[in-house]
Amino acid sequence: MIEAEWWDYEDAGELVEAVAGDVGFIIESALDARGQCLLALPGGKTPLPIYEKLAAAKLDWKRVTIIPTDERIVAITDPLSNAALLAKTFLPKGARVIPVISDKAPDYRSAGVAADARLQDFPFPPDLVWLGVGADGHTASIFAGPDLDDALNAPKARRMVGVMPDPLPAEAPVPRVTLTKAAILSARTVMLVLTGEEKKKVLERAIKDGASSNVPVGRVLADAEQAIDIHWTA
Repeated sequence: MIEAEWWDYEDAGELVEAVAGDVGFIIESALDARGQCLLALPGGKTPLPIYEKLAAAKLDWKRVTIIPTDERIVAITDPLSNAALLAKTFLPKGARVIPVISDKAPDYRSAGVAADARLQDFPFPPDLVWLGVGADGHTASIFAGPDLDDALNAPKARRMVGVMPDPLPAEAPVPRVTLTKAAILSARTVMLVLTGEEKKKVLERAIKDGASSNVPVGRVLADAEQAIDIHWTA
């Protein structure tokens, strides 16, 4: 059974304050314990005000490395690039932001191999994997589609795979690379941040169904050994 701790907030402002505070604490704890911190952070609109709040915190950003939980296979200059979004916020603070897309990869599966090879250079596990959830139940870029099994059942040593969502999301109709389920669940802390009643209902059902869930987020979280922190507001 998935052990989840829900944190419900009155409004978006309260959620921003709380999540930024929690992530700041995770960073400080990692720096105290190991002298460095590895974060896996998502793209999208929901995290943006939290990132701005977090970036304003007085932290030793030069010892923080940030990787995207997933990435659209686009150029780093493309507005759809998650790494570009993260770099815009955190590079000026001194953090190291790692792009995972190779321009030389001939197809999305090769892009996944290249992304995985790049992440092999960094010390796992991450101190935090921060996930979102879609109304369709995807998380990171683990979507329904032909590559779902690769993302869910990749060997533990595999950190990223290439995926082709089916159907392609209208807002970003491109293939992706994503952290695997094993890489996500290796993290010291796994956190989900979401807004809206629809996504809350999807996640509640996915948690209840666990390994038998018909949506990716339930399948990903089903094998979690740590408690999952969930931050939500309407």
